[in-house]
Amino acid sequence: MWDQQTIFKHLQIINGKEVPDLIIQNACYLHSILKKWVTGNIWISGDRIVYTGERMPAMMDDAEIIDATGKKIVPGYIEPHVHPFQLYNPETFAEFAGRRGTTTFLCDNLTFFMLLGNEKAFALLEQLNELPFSFYWWARFDSQTVLHNEKEVFNQKDIGEWLKRSDVLMGGELTGWPRLLNGDQEMMSSLVAAKKAGKKIEGHFPGASERTLARMKLIGTDGDHEAMTIEEVEARLLHGYGVTLRHSSIRPDLPHLLTDIIEKELDVFDHLMMTTDGSTPSFHMDGVMDKCIQVALDAGVATIDAYLMASYNVARYYDISDIHGVIATGRYATFNFLENEQNPVPTDVLSKGQWLLRDRVPVTNFNSVDWTSIPKLDLHFDLNETDFDFTDDIGIEMVNDVITKPYKVVLDKSVDRLSDEQDESFLLLIDRNGKWRLNTFIKGFANGIQGFASSYSNTGDIILIGKDKSQMLQAFREMKKMDGGMVLMEDGVKIACLELPIAGGLSALPVDKLIEEEIHLKNALRERGYQHGDAVYTFLFLQSTHLPYVRATQLGLYNVMKNEILIPVTER
Repeated sequence: MWDQQTIFKHLQIINGKEVPDLIIQNACYLHSILKKWVTGNIWISGDRIVYTGERMPAMMDDAEIIDATGKKIVPGYIEPHVHPFQLYNPETFAEFAGRRGTTTFLCDNLTFFMLLGNEKAFALLEQLNELPFSFYWWARFDSQTVLHNEKEVFNQKDIGEWLKRSDVLMGGELTGWPRLLNGDQEMMSSLVAAKKAGKKIEGHFPGASERTLARMKLIGTDGDHEAMTIEEVEARLLHGYGVTLRHSSIRPDLPHLLTDIIEKELDVFDHLMMTTDGSTPSFHMDGVMDKCIQVALDAGVATIDAYLMASYNVARYYDISDIHGVIATGRYATFNFLENEQNPVPTDVLSKGQWLLRDRVPVTNFNSVDWTSIPKLDLHFDLNETDFDFTDDIGIEMVNDVITKPYKVVLDKSVDRLSDEQDESFLLLIDRNGKWRLNTFIKGFANGIQGFASSYSNTGDIILIGKDKSQMLQAFREMKKMDGGMVLMEDGVKIACLELPIAGGLSALPVDKLIEEEIHLKNALRERGYQHGDAVYTFLFLQSTHLPYVRATQLGLYNVMKNEILIPVTER
């Protein structure tokens, strides 16, 4: 982590021959290992704590000295399960989270892995590493959908290069775990390589039986974040899993899980972590991991346990507690100043020795990443009347935001506009390169949306939904002009839009501004009949085969449970 020259300088500070950069006096800080509040002084050089204890340095000339009397200091918060591509991008989300005290991400690599070759992806990771923030990554083994070229994209060589990186801490998440149980040798080889490289393996086991949990533990899975009931939490702990409790925009389970754990008097908080699991921007209006800590405090979790679930527990589980999660000698100088321990929203944030927040005022802007290295969405084709040909009698019916099932279409499929009296709409999935299309219907999405287009999807392919074919076409053309995004059209008027200029899937806006645009778009959809919780997740998961029961994919309308194509794509 630190070169010999830097370490020698740190030793010289201890020996009284060099001056630290920053001294925190009268610090009352949470010691994660002792699990108690400790009072002392903290010396910092660059991005590292060089001493914690009662002493003051012998040389203090030109050092910044902060008197922390009256404040409580806690380790920087760690988000252990981040999907940093939910409209925001990794840099903008980190800047937003850092100002609320979340200073470390463990991130999904799926978007980078599918959009870019490793050389370009790793160059972006290095740019992110220049920020006063700590990024770590997963290495995905599958696409969580059905691709034309799955084996070509998810090959052993490219996955192996990710696993060799020291900032990759985890393999997975295992959305495609049934393939492992069915003997998929490619995925098993990736898992074995990850285990040999010392990486944790994260599962994705919603509703899994005890038998499934046992089998997946034997295969090598270390943790899971999908427990939705206290019984599922206990089952995972019984089998030795690391358990991450979720509080997300589509699964806000954390409050009731913590309440049930307390009511059952389970002494397990040392073995629990928390995550917002890739929530969409507006869910974060009131924070990131600070939000989870507040939920824990409100549920009655002991104060120290609440903070450690979002810091030390994660660092210990992922074997990075030598630099994260502990305010002690040798670690990163990353911690939050609080008014009091009952309010996890910091007044000041220090991350890797740099101030992100002083007296509640942001002082550092994140602008290290050159996103032009990601190719723009280039929709070089247009659509015409023949693309809006709907003939098949099988459609998709929404059960909730993300669960869908097949249904029989009985309406007149030859019309150009469907009635607003029912909740069925046309649905097109179009290859982002214009080579193929899938035409079907979607029931339960909304009854008043004339035309909607989105380049935000699991694979970056284009989703069109609406009652009116002409308005769907206009929405597509408006989205194309924006180089990607979401567009809602009505009677020839653009009602709402959200620009996503980075590869057609990511915004360049600060998260605060992005939240405003997301809320406007969601409100417009809701006013026109969208009745579920999170429309953004509907678009993201429409192709995702880790969820039941039917999905729109690059191969066609796909029955997940039977592993069969119900409607094949049409070549253009």
